[in-house]
Amino acid sequence: MQSAIVSNLVAEKYREACVAELSALKPGNVHIFADGHGMVVQDFLKSADASMAPISKPEFCVGERIFQAVSATWGEVGCNTNLGIILLAAPLIQTAFLHNKLSQEALKQTLQKLTVDDARFAFQAIQLASPAGLGEVAEHDVQKSPDVTLLKAMQVAAHRDLIAQQYANGFADVFVGVELYLEYLAKWERPAWAVTAVYLGFLAKFEDSHIARKYGQDIAKDIQQQAQHHYAAFTKLENPKLYQATLLNWDEALKNQGINPGTSADLTVATILANSLMNI
Repeated sequence: MQSAIVSNLVAEKYREACVAELSALKPGNVHIFADGHGMVVQDFLKSADASMAPISKPEFCVGERIFQAVSATWGEVGCNTNLGIILLAAPLIQTAFLHNKLSQEALKQTLQKLTVDDARFAFQAIQLASPAGLGEVAEHDVQKSPDVTLLKAMQVAAHRDLIAQQYANGFADVFVGVELYLEYLAKWERPAWAVTAVYLGFLAKFEDSHIARKYGQDIAKDIQQQAQHHYAAFTKLENPKLYQATLLNWDEALKNQGINPGTSADLTVATILANSLMNI
């Protein structure tokens, strides 16, 4: 699976996942219904366009994919729009290249083979992107040169970060997200609303890491509880559009408070991409 044609196909699948996430109503996050947090949809489209080639180069290791994609994004938009997306997408794409398509078992093999060099590239990418709320930690701080593999570094961080947790658990939550996406796609036959269900599902299941880093666990827990209410009300409907006004009101309220469930959005992109790469 090393041809330029396949590389281009993987790049397109990555871009399509980014665009699909932007096309869905995601309260608190940037989407086509409403901008927010000083960012607009166009910033994220530019980011997807800039990062799609480097993240899908067949010859790159996972760490190189991460660093080169973040560097390309930074050169295009000058801010952190997609670090979480790239951290999640890189091992998914690596697995697709190595095994011709994605499976959870194949992905676990990819994660086990991650190296210290992968960690070094990833740490450099994280430093470049400078995500909100990133501070010093006692063990395997990204501000320092790593002495462990990327998998080990992620395992250490898994208790405080949902993206790291995916590396640690073999992307278990992303694969659950795929099942959720397919369930609501079958129910509603509307991809964008199925994506909204996935996003709300993540936000209802977990305290969003991005919110927790910026505002603390109490706020993250409060937003999670609000999401649980909205997820239950939204997913029981036969016509999801009937809940659009309610979600837009919540979207406005979150943005007025400066609250952005960014990690839930990153997991949503990874879910869409995983589904595509499983069927490539």
